[in-house]
Amino acid sequence: MTPLEIARTFDINAIDGDFIDDPFPTFGALRAFDPVHINPDGSLFLTRYRDVLMCYQNPLMSSDKKTIFKNQFGAGPLYNHHTTSLVFNDPPYHTTVRKLLSSAFTPRKLKQMEPLVSGVVDRLLDRLELEKNFDLVTAFASALPTEIISFMLGIPEPHRHLLRPYSLKILGALDPVVSQSRLDEGHSAVSDFGALLSELVARRRVDQSNASDGEVLAGLIFGAVDGRHLNDNELIQNCIFLLNAGHETTTSMVGNGIGMLLKNPDQLRRLQQDPTLIETTIEETLRFESPLQIGNRLTAGEVELAGHRIPKGTYIHTSIAGANRDPLVFKDPECVDIGRRPNRHIAFATGHHVCLGATLARIEGKMAIGRLVRRFPRLRLSGRTEFLPIARFRGYKTLPARID
Repeated sequence: MTPLEIARTFDINAIDGDFIDDPFPTFGALRAFDPVHINPDGSLFLTRYRDVLMCYQNPLMSSDKKTIFKNQFGAGPLYNHHTTSLVFNDPPYHTTVRKLLSSAFTPRKLKQMEPLVSGVVDRLLDRLELEKNFDLVTAFASALPTEIISFMLGIPEPHRHLLRPYSLKILGALDPVVSQSRLDEGHSAVSDFGALLSELVARRRVDQSNASDGEVLAGLIFGAVDGRHLNDNELIQNCIFLLNAGHETTTSMVGNGIGMLLKNPDQLRRLQQDPTLIETTIEETLRFESPLQIGNRLTAGEVELAGHRIPKGTYIHTSIAGANRDPLVFKDPECVDIGRRPNRHIAFATGHHVCLGATLARIEGKMAIGRLVRRFPRLRLSGRTEFLPIARFRGYKTLPARID
C-alpha cells in the first residue's frame, strides 16, 4: 500500500505482526496524511510531536481507565492491578503514591545506588567474557534491572527469574489486540506475583530494620502522606507497577541501545572512539527505539487539538514512537546520530506522569552500554534478532551475539 492508503486504513485494533516488527513506516504515513487519526472504534491515534506533547501536558487529559479496563479485562486481577497502580490514576491518589515512591529516587539515593549498579554491570560482563556466545537480552539487558529492582523491593534471589515473565504478561495485556490466552496469562501473573509480594510484605512488617535491601518496599509499607497509608491491595499493586516500570522498560532501553549500535556500526565505532558520547547515545536510543511506544489518555472535558474539537470521554492513543521521529522536531529522524543535540524526545512522557525512574534508568543505561562496548570492541551479532510480540512496548525478545 502507499503511505496514503496506510494512513486511511489504519486501525489500532487490527494491527498485525508486520506492524510490531516495524511500526515506523505506519507512524510516518499517519504523521504525514492523518496525524489526528480516528480509529473505527472512535478513539484517536496521535503521531505528531506537538499533539502528543499537548496531550501529556493538558490538565483535561485523564489517566483514569476504570471504565475502559472493565470492558477490556473484566473484574479480575488485571483490572484490579491497572486501576490501582500509580500510572493509570489521577490526583489525589496519584499524588499520594508518587510522593511515597519519590523518596527512593532523590539525588542522594540515586548516588548511593551507583556502586550497586556498577558492581552488577561488571559481574555480568565477566560472565559474558567467559561465555563468548550469548543472548544479550537474557544474559545482560534483562539481568541488570532484575538485580536492581530486586534490591529495591527486597526480592530474594530464588524468585528473581520470575520477574521478567510476570512483567511481560502483565504489560502485554495492555495491547490493543489481546487473545484470551494472553489475558489469562496476565491475570495469573498479577495473582502469582501478588502472592509472592504479600509474603515479603508480611515479613517486612515484622522486620522493621533499616537495611537498604528492600528500602522501597519498606517506604511503601510504613510511609504516609498527610497521614494516609496505602492499604494492602494498593501496596501490592504499586509494587507490581514498580516491577514493570523499573524492569521491563530498562531491559528494553539497554537491549534497544545495544541493538541500535550493532546495526549501525559507524555509530558504534564513533562511541568506542569517543566514550564521552555515552550520554547522548542513551538519549538517541530513547528517541530512536522508545521502549514505551504508545501511551493513552482519556479526555475529562472537551479539548481542542490541532484544530479539532475533541469531546469529553474520547480515548486517545499517543504515539510516543511516532512523535520521537517527527521531522518537524528532529533532523533526519530515521537516521541514528549518537551525538544528536538537541534531542527533545518524550520517551519518558512529560507532565505529572513523567517517569519517576528516568534518572535511574539513564544511570543503568550509561554504565551497561558504555562498559559493554568499551570492554568488547569486537562484539557482533551472531544470529537473527527478534522483537517482543507486543505493540505498546518495544524491546528485543532475542539479541544473539558473540565476542570474537
